[in-house]
Amino acid sequence: MKIILDECIDRRLAREFVDYEVKTVSQMGWTGTKNGQLLALAETQFDVFITVDRNL
Repeated sequence: MKIILDECIDRRLAREFVDYEVKTVSQMGWTGTKNGQLLALAETQFDVFITVDRNL
């Protein structure tokens, strides 16, 4: 399973997902990408998107 962490999530959380492939928005070069476009990008490459953004 591939997981992406939004930039509002502490990247250290990735260590908790031992058996999963985890990337951050920053690692993908998507920092600053608007919500709609970010969701479109994430859905093509990831199974799970983790965020705490209430405006999504």
